[in-house]
Order: sequence, then C-alpha cells, then structure tokens
Amino acid sequence: MRKAAVATVSTVAGIVLLLSLKPHQDPAPPMAASPPSSGPPGASSSASPGTGPSGASSPAPTGHQRSGGVSGSYTGGVSDTAYGPVQVAVTLSHGRITAVKALRTPYDRPRSRQIAADAVPRLTQEALSAQSAHIDAVSGATYTSEGYTRSLQSALDRAGV
Repeated sequence: MRKAAVATVSTVAGIVLLLSLKPHQDPAPPMAASPPSSGPPGASSSASPGTGPSGASSPAPTGHQRSGGVSGSYTGGVSDTAYGPVQVAVTLSHGRITAVKALRTPYDRPRSRQIAADAVPRLTQEALSAQSAHIDAVSGATYTSEGYTRSLQSALDRAGV
C-alpha cells in the first residue's frame, strides 16, 4: 500500500513538472531592410532592381495595372535570417506569378550556400504552383524557407496582390 502511494505521488509530481516546462522558442528575426552587404565573390554591389540607393526596397517601377490584374516586377524586402539575408523579386503577369528570382540568399558559409542552392529552386517551384507565398518549407532549410516566404509576401504586398 505504501509503495502505491509513493508511486502515485511521484507520478503526479513528475507530471506537474513536465507541464510547468515552457518550450524554448526563438523570437522571429526582424524583417528590416538592411543596406547591401558585400556579397559572394563576383557579385555586383549595385542596388537590386526595385531598390533605392541605400538598398531599401521600394515598389518596382515596372509594375502596372491591367484589366486582367497586376503585371510587372516587384522586389520584396530583405528578410534577415539566422544564416544571412534573403530577398526575392517576383514577376507578375495579369495577376499571376510567372517568375520568382532570389536576389539574395545566405552565402557566408559553404553549408549555407549549399542549403540555399538546394532550397531556392524548390521554393520557387512551390511559389509558382501555389501562386502565393503560402508554401511549404524545405526540410533542412527552415530559416531560408521562412526568409524566402517573408520576402515573397512583401513583394506580393507591394504589387497589391
């Protein structure tokens, strides 16, 4: 009888301790535009299409409204991730996404370059299929995927889509 009481009290105490633990969650990195940093070797240091001289993104001047929807190219904001900045530009034709180009991806570590090289084509295909920024993350490239979708949504917001 005494063993059953000790076992019950121990079990209850263990459950209380488990329920009192809070899962660790990193706060989302801020989505602030940053000045262009030095890119990988051979990369141009000039501002991207749709960005001003400071590198801050602005709506691309090539977009225009047609009767069938928005058309043009729009540059998303720079999304700073734990492994580096991500920025994309989207091309729309009559309100439909026809192309997505990664302007900036993490590049400072060889592994970051490899992950981005594998993930960006998948993310681009997902965005073209979904016709929105509501796409699945690529396994093993969570930060890059989140930065890609934030920048893509920023570009779509600028387009008014």
